[in-house]
Amino acid sequence: MGEYKSHEYDVLVVGAGGAGLRAAIEASAAGVKVGLVCKSLLGKAHTVMAEGGIAAALANVDDRDNWRVHFADTMRGGQYVNNFRMAELHAKEAPARVNELEKWGAMFDRTPDGKILQRNFGGHRYPRLAHVGDRTGLELIRTLQDHGIHQGMSVHMECTLVGLLKDGDRVVGALGIERDRGRFIVFRAKAIVLATGGIGRAYRITSNSWEYTGDGHAMAYEAGAELLDMEFLQFHPTGMVWPPSVAGILVTEGVRGEGGVLRNNKGERFMFQDIPANYKGQTADNEEEGWRYCQGDKNARRPPELLTRDHVARCIVREIKQGRGSPHGGVFLDISWIKQRIKNGEDHIKKKLPSMYHQFKELAGIDITKEPMEVGPTTHYVMGGVRVDADTQMSRLPGLFACGECAAGINGANRLGGNSLSDLIVFGKRAGEFAAAWSKEHGHGTIRDGEVDEKIKAALAPLDEKSAAGSAEDSPFRIQHDLQVMMQDRVGIVRTGPEMADAITAIEKLKARAAKVPVYGNREYNPGWHTQIDLKNLLICSEAVARSAIERKESRGAHFRDDFPDKSADFAKFNHVTFKAADGTMQVRRETISDMPAELKAIIEEMK
Repeated sequence: MGEYKSHEYDVLVVGAGGAGLRAAIEASAAGVKVGLVCKSLLGKAHTVMAEGGIAAALANVDDRDNWRVHFADTMRGGQYVNNFRMAELHAKEAPARVNELEKWGAMFDRTPDGKILQRNFGGHRYPRLAHVGDRTGLELIRTLQDHGIHQGMSVHMECTLVGLLKDGDRVVGALGIERDRGRFIVFRAKAIVLATGGIGRAYRITSNSWEYTGDGHAMAYEAGAELLDMEFLQFHPTGMVWPPSVAGILVTEGVRGEGGVLRNNKGERFMFQDIPANYKGQTADNEEEGWRYCQGDKNARRPPELLTRDHVARCIVREIKQGRGSPHGGVFLDISWIKQRIKNGEDHIKKKLPSMYHQFKELAGIDITKEPMEVGPTTHYVMGGVRVDADTQMSRLPGLFACGECAAGINGANRLGGNSLSDLIVFGKRAGEFAAAWSKEHGHGTIRDGEVDEKIKAALAPLDEKSAAGSAEDSPFRIQHDLQVMMQDRVGIVRTGPEMADAITAIEKLKARAAKVPVYGNREYNPGWHTQIDLKNLLICSEAVARSAIERKESRGAHFRDDFPDKSADFAKFNHVTFKAADGTMQVRRETISDMPAELKAIIEEMK
């Protein structure tokens, strides 16, 4: 039981996506010893799937843009339950972080006068997304890796963390498993930064890669940190729906930003039929004006396809349910029509959307320059996560920080497209900066051998077939599949109280199955064992989503309830906090949102 490797760092960063890399870079720059742990290989982070761009008010395309407008757009998109301080910091600091990336070698698309080009995106008032074609996330990771690898950090690839180690209330280390050989590693650290991404693999149809199993959310919860806003889960309106082997793979919002339109099987642009009252003054009610907007006309209003993601996703679901969907259960997204408007339209589409062209050509046999794509909603992003301090990114547990998708606050009830990438670099920097400062002020805590042994024993338990009481026909893969189907059906885009109550009951049964299921084979190269470890985290996160969602008896942002279809002024006043009670049960409490400072209130009123 006591056999394990050990490493010692000042700051341990968990996750090598945009947030984790940026945190590690900043901590290393502060002169502390940094370790970086990633579940997959360096360069395989899910950040590469963020295609459309990085939201930052650079005002390179439209000089009316500034941080105040970006702040107001973010708050409105989040339905005003955001952490306003995080939204303020994000809007103010995003331009500097994007310019920093450029200095580090990021090859952004350019305006005719050589500035960073910016494109339109849903929910953003002005063209705001700095981009590299439709491969922005890939360029972000390349730039951060090329810059960060020279900072002196140690990288541990293909390593899964299974628990945090504590000294009293303080987090002082973590236990990990080398995925290939199954050997345990104890990481001793003065500060730990969680940057583990989202929870999308709890759902059957998702844009998320296999790593997105809520590891950071679950480890923080188990250690005693609080989770915030877990009911808010974003379903991106456009994922692939055909063929089945690629269902859920993201179709970037950049397609709509470049002029792509949504149509039903009758050829109707159905988004014109449902424009929310608070967007009517800013949304085009005809095709001509929407097209002019996509071409940069400052006097034109945005097309309805560029409304917020939650609204577009629900409109698509409505068309499908009412029999106006595409043959494979989606709707049509058409960018080929712009050939009528642009000379050399095919070359224009290939230049602006190279990844989408190749994705559909290779995976679906469709040429998007000639025919429409079939798309439908896909589980994409969790707004909820570890509750952190807005300025420092430290959780309620001393020494534990979180940033990126596994932290909560900035997005409120719904995230605007493009805010994710700027969130990563703004708050990744802050997490690394303050984690380094914390490590300089505190020594290493004490890690008890008994705690390490307990966690190792728990991790190895599924491999002891004699102690497993479950059916030999059951498996972690089957349980995860059953969880995904259940969450898709009962805690999906449209929710009801009875269905979510059934989901909570089902999760308890799945937890019982997971506790008894045998895992065959040994510790080396054992995907069943690693799926079992992931399953524990997915069950925690799924329960948190369902319990928070059943408490919010209204519809707000990405949380839509068929039995409470309207927003409630009462629910605008608080967030839901999920925590582990003393008896080990999951509990949810309401916490009042603090009043916004007068200067930020004035911005909101001005932008309305």
